[in-house]
Amino acid sequence: MRRGIALLAITGMAIAGLTGCGSSDSGKASDNSTASESPSTDAALTVWVDDNRKPAFEIAAQKYEEETGNKVELVVKENDQIRSEFAAQVPTGKGPDITFGAHDWLGEFVTNGIVAPIELGDKASEFSDIALKAFSYDGQTYGVPYAVENIAIIRNADLAKDPTPATFDEMIAAGKATGAPTPFMVQVDEKGDPFHMYPFESSFSGPVFKTDADGNYTPELNLGGEKGEAFAQWLGAKAAAGELSAAWTYDIVVEAFKKGEVPFILGGPWMLGDFKGMNISVDPIPAAGDMPAAPFVGVQGGFISAKSENQLLATDFLVNYVGSEEVQDALYEAGQRTPALKASATKIESDPVAAGFARAGQAGLPMPSLPQMGSVWSFWGATEAQIIGGADPVATWQKMITDIENEIAAK
Repeated sequence: MRRGIALLAITGMAIAGLTGCGSSDSGKASDNSTASESPSTDAALTVWVDDNRKPAFEIAAQKYEEETGNKVELVVKENDQIRSEFAAQVPTGKGPDITFGAHDWLGEFVTNGIVAPIELGDKASEFSDIALKAFSYDGQTYGVPYAVENIAIIRNADLAKDPTPATFDEMIAAGKATGAPTPFMVQVDEKGDPFHMYPFESSFSGPVFKTDADGNYTPELNLGGEKGEAFAQWLGAKAAAGELSAAWTYDIVVEAFKKGEVPFILGGPWMLGDFKGMNISVDPIPAAGDMPAAPFVGVQGGFISAKSENQLLATDFLVNYVGSEEVQDALYEAGQRTPALKASATKIESDPVAAGFARAGQAGLPMPSLPQMGSVWSFWGATEAQIIGGADPVATWQKMITDIENEIAAK
């Protein structure tokens, strides 16, 4: 369960010198093989997965083994360890042939030369545009996506019967009208949570980094200036009014919603297991500024190690098996994230909750995969927490911009 995505993003930047399962050094595919015509060898692909999605990947592994004769070893890893272990082991020639993870790892992986590009061919048209964009870097594709996720407003439809209003203040008013003790909650905690605050911030200032003509992020920060400071002032004002609180942890928000103490919360599909049996609806996020609220969109997928000696086999496994409708359907059942494959995504449109998250994500922006993003998270969260705690919004925000820009320049 993803309880603190921003925290994971921060801690994931620290690369630990760990050891683990090595990739196969046998059965290298011939140069004239293609992804769709995988040669049968004695090779064994080593694939790192998390425990929750292992059953879905077992479907892909079984079919792959039956049709090609090649073996797949699925190795279960903790979500918070996969990134650091992969980054530490691949340069030494160890690690798996394939690992699954988040698209925003991509900048670090490409910069450090630890992932190989993937040629999707005609298969590319079968994935959603945002999923492909997320797994692209400098014009090349570096992974096969399987799920798209974003946060949205989760509404207790027994308390708040009408759809979530279009603005933050209107939502607060609607929440108060229900008579619930708290009109709205979002996890923040004492370290701050810029991932969850971002939809509101983006309605003031837009994307974290500036973008080029094609919509790709550039390494120029876009959090400063008058618009960024306006968000900081909004953050301080809402905290002073009791409409945001650093005391709201993930567990507190979930429990309050389950008890009917709050009609509107901001959260993701990873929360849904706690709300079984409740009458809930999922709505787009209301804007706090004068632009749409754009949540971060995260995409999950598979990366191939640049040191793997089975890259053609790994490509075949990812493109033609993990990228199959059957497996993407199973991955949705395991994680309740919108499938990256269009055919699988179409199947969940009749589910109002799944469709609600998809609608909320239409205004979303891919989480930046630039290496420079690693210099943003900790300053960003700490600054928001300080402002919510009563620090001067503008001065504190300006210091954050200086600190981030200095760290980016120093790398």
